[in-house]
Amino acid sequence: MVDAVRSAPWGWRALFVAVVLATLVVRLLPLGRAAGGWPAPDLVLCLTCAWVLRRPDYVPALLIAAMVLLEDLLLMRPPGLWTAFVLLGSEFLRDRASFSRELTFMAEWMMVAVVMLAMLAGYRLATALAFLPQQGLGMALAQVAGSILAYPVVVGASRLLFGLRKPATGEVDAYGRRL
Repeated sequence: MVDAVRSAPWGWRALFVAVVLATLVVRLLPLGRAAGGWPAPDLVLCLTCAWVLRRPDYVPALLIAAMVLLEDLLLMRPPGLWTAFVLLGSEFLRDRASFSRELTFMAEWMMVAVVMLAMLAGYRLATALAFLPQQGLGMALAQVAGSILAYPVVVGASRLLFGLRKPATGEVDAYGRRL
């Protein structure tokens, strides 16, 4: 018999993979958007940041790298470059997950916004140094602005649809380990 406590993280990881794959499928569908319009927010990035700050043990670094690398390949970005920046940003947030537990949501949102902007700056610098083609700065900033504005929606959806929340201070898991 499978122990329900041990299977819970795997269930959350499978849910994360399913949501990321559903997001990618919707993003790849030809939904009749005109070229040059407002770029869609990076919901995978928002989901990753939200889940890493709430339950870092549910989204290990290898899972994040695999999902974002798949996104890189499907969206024809330089393979691994955006993955590296998302991994750096998510690990930065993971290190501050216990600190962000006491923050208000507005402070958390600003912290995530700064991380997203830093990831964009690093990505653009790396592509410029490698002489790779880039989308326009205005479009890139619009996409990051959309992602920053979509972050509260993703956090709310994760809370309402999946019940994902921050652990309370001093909360322990079934094994007695602090969360």
